Amino acid sequence: MQISPDVLFTIAGFNITNTVVTTLVTDAIIIVIALAFKRVLSLRPGMFQNAVEAVVDYFRGTTEEIAGSRVSFIYPWVVTFFLFIVVSNLAAQLPGFESIRFITPHSGEHGVPFLRAATSDLNLTLALAVVSVIVTHYLSVKYTGIKAYVTRFITFKMFPIFLFVGILEFANEITKFISFSFRLFGNIYAGERMMGTMYGLFPVILPVPFIALELMVALIQAIVFAMLTMAFMHIMTDKSH
Repeated sequence: MQISPDVLFTIAGFNITNTVVTTLVTDAIIIVIALAFKRVLSLRPGMFQNAVEAVVDYFRGTTEEIAGSRVSFIYPWVVTFFLFIVVSNLAAQLPGFESIRFITPHSGEHGVPFLRAATSDLNLTLALAVVSVIVTHYLSVKYTGIKAYVTRFITFKMFPIFLFVGILEFANEITKFISFSFRLFGNIYAGERMMGTMYGLFPVILPVPFIALELMVALIQAIVFAMLTMAFMHIMTDKSH
């Protein structure tokens, strides 16, 4: 499996890759889950409602514990990132990923995978990182004020020490794009390569433990991305920092 996603077809000059198709499938799954949850919502919750509420309560409780009153505008972003990433990661373990092939003019007789984990595409993980960082800075300006926001990076108090600290802070914000995107991409892409190798060598029994490992990695990476977003939003919207 190559690093870049495979182009399946083109619409109005835009390339539609297998990761784009998977992203749309992920969105559809989330919408179906939301509609199903709304339909079964009851004062006497069943297993499905309990599972969804457990996830929601966990992230809301954790965000409130760390960010306090700012939970109202931080929590929606945290749970949104988690749901999209975890559904995308887990969906890649379903039958049909990598095995259903699509014939393109340049694919050869074996074709290319019609579906591929969306988070194994660096374009998507970078887009998630960009959204996370930009929204964090937007919330910082909105809730701390433009003056407090600017002085995080540019200040002439105790010159030149604080100015140097501000430059380091700015560099740290830039590196978030790299750390966010490559951490998620690297773990999911490496997992796909490993699973492809295991299925090729031992298609029946041996891959089972690795599937369990990949399910755990899928969950952990979603939690890590969501929690780091929450932590950075908390720091950047805290006037005392």
